[in-house]
Amino acid sequence: MRFLSIYKTEEKSGPPCQEERDRMGRLIEEGIKAGWLIATEGCLPSAMGARVRRSDGEITVKDGPFAESKEIVGGFALLEAGSKAEAVELTHRFLGLSGDGECELRQLYEAPAAEKSRAAS
Repeated sequence: MRFLSIYKTEEKSGPPCQEERDRMGRLIEEGIKAGWLIATEGCLPSAMGARVRRSDGEITVKDGPFAESKEIVGGFALLEAGSKAEAVELTHRFLGLSGDGECELRQLYEAPAAEKSRAAS
C-alpha cells in the first residue's frame, strides 16, 4: 500500500541547519534502501508559491506568502507500507527528526492493474 504523508508546520524563516539536514538525510537514505520511502521533498517558502482556486467557475490566483495560515505544507513523503499502522510508525520516525508539526497521512488509491504490476516487480 502506498501512503502520502503531507507535513504541515509553522513556516520557518530559513532552511534547516546542517545537523538537521544530516539527520534527515540518514533517515531518507535508510528509507530508500529499505524500500519504504518512494519519494520525499521539502517545500520552499510560501512567498515563492501561489494558491490557485476554482470557485463557482472562476479561477483566482493568490501569490504567497500565506500570512493567514497558521500552518503550511512544509513537504511530503510517498511511503510504501504494509498497513496504515506501519505508515503511522514511519511518519512518527520522521516527526521525531523534524520537530513540531503534523503529518496528514492518506492512503493512495491504486487501480487494480497498477497493483498487479507493482506486485510482479
